[in-house]
Amino acid sequence: MEQSITIDIAAPSERVWEVLSDVEYWSEWTPTVTWVRRLDEGPLRTGSRARISQPRIPETEYVVTELEPGRSFTWVATGPGVLTTAHHAVDPLPGGGARVRLSVSQSGWLGSVVGRFYRGLTDRYLANEANGLKARCEETIAG
Repeated sequence: MEQSITIDIAAPSERVWEVLSDVEYWSEWTPTVTWVRRLDEGPLRTGSRARISQPRIPETEYVVTELEPGRSFTWVATGPGVLTTAHHAVDPLPGGGARVRLSVSQSGWLGSVVGRFYRGLTDRYLANEANGLKARCEETIAG
């Protein structure tokens, strides 16, 4: 079960990537994240780990499984019977700006149950995160 949202942002893709990949600051621009703590140092890379606290969702540890610098990263969290995969992609738009796609999928023997249970919340969280990212990236351009 996968849920996703795509949004266009009127800011250079490099700026959008900079904000999106600096995960420890997500709580500054989206109400769906209480805090993020990196469990390692340096730039985000394959193997990087982070603990995330979000309202109405159990605290979760994610591990980056794929990263294309400046473009995308995927991280996964495992729990009893469920694997949560979150993908974050930034693509430059012709003439400037960026298109961002955020997606979350649940798999595993409990994945479909968890996915259905959290479906409405996940849709709201994805929309809030996309809109918060857009506002954060565009405010630095306007301001």
